[in-house]
Amino acid sequence: MSAVPGDEIPKISGPANGALALAGHTTLTAIAELTKKELLALHGVGPKAIRILREALAERGLTFADERK
Repeated sequence: MSAVPGDEIPKISGPANGALALAGHTTLTAIAELTKKELLALHGVGPKAIRILREALAERGLTFADERK
């Protein structure tokens, strides 16, 4: 459960959500601290998951760590 409303990771796919949870990444704030490369290294996380996560991050004014200027 997320401590901050709206910080929940969106439903992606069973494998992707499972991989994120297993790695301890349970909020969008935590996801924003990672690079796309780090996320793609998790078994079950692919390009579609990255796209969905990027959109969810953008809705909250966040980005992946490697997309910040």
